[in-house]
Amino acid sequence: MSKDAFSGYHPTVNMLYFTLVIGLTMCLNHPVCLAMSLLCALTYSIDLKGKKAVRFNLIFMLPLLVMTALINPAFSHQGVTILTYLPSGNPLTLESILYGIFAAFLLITVIAWFSCFNAVMTGDKFVYLFGRIIPALSLILSMSLRLAPRFTAQTKVISNAQKCVGRDVSNGGIFKRARHGIKILSVLVTWTLENAIDTADSMKSRGYGLPGRTAFSIYRFDRRDKKALLFLLLCGGGIITGAVFGKLKFVYMPIVSGAAFDIGQAVLFALYLALCAMPMIINGRERVKWKKIQPCPERGRRLLTSKD
Repeated sequence: MSKDAFSGYHPTVNMLYFTLVIGLTMCLNHPVCLAMSLLCALTYSIDLKGKKAVRFNLIFMLPLLVMTALINPAFSHQGVTILTYLPSGNPLTLESILYGIFAAFLLITVIAWFSCFNAVMTGDKFVYLFGRIIPALSLILSMSLRLAPRFTAQTKVISNAQKCVGRDVSNGGIFKRARHGIKILSVLVTWTLENAIDTADSMKSRGYGLPGRTAFSIYRFDRRDKKALLFLLLCGGGIITGAVFGKLKFVYMPIVSGAAFDIGQAVLFALYLALCAMPMIINGRERVKWKKIQPCPERGRRLLTSKD
């Protein structure tokens, strides 16, 4: 069984899902929606990447969260609830602090969703979705998505090769290390440009982007994808409709206020949570099915004992 069952869905379903969750996360200011989106984004990223995602969240996301939360009240002084005055004489308001915390969590939530997007939406899915509509742009996007992991892997290869001849960044003094680092970077940039030219020439020789050209595809839009697409349209349409009518309205400036809680808002929260948690629900259901079809060792031993 694949570790992520949601990645096996049709690229249209994957693309629509990330378009909805990332778009709604950036457009909705309600803290409850942000909390649900952040929780689902971090859970899904850990489900996809395991310990690597945990390490990334602790090393990069946590300092970014603290830094962003502190920057806003230091430079923005809007709001009516003045807590104290800074040494510069500007007021420190409760609203600016709350908005800074919201902006910090929003930033790391969007980054977490894009890390999941990068893991699920591979280059071949981009080419499949946009190859006939915008072939040049789809090729550039697919190359850009795979650039970072290939860049990192090639850096290790070049660094190990330079280390064998004593020209690694760990050899010599400060200036010598800097010179070795520049040399490695130069080789890496040259490799990247040559690889991009080779890829473009290869795709051109295969007739990529020519009108009427057909292409093999492993993706088939089946009944499972239809159900997922319908679920996304219903959840997304309901949330957008509720947001348009002000059910998810929330403002931080000049005073913190939001729409009154009622049954309609509770339904929208449930739809939003179901939308964000869709990959985890699918993965959990597939894992339960997988465990059910696995043979039970204890049952097998009992059968063998009874035969004996």
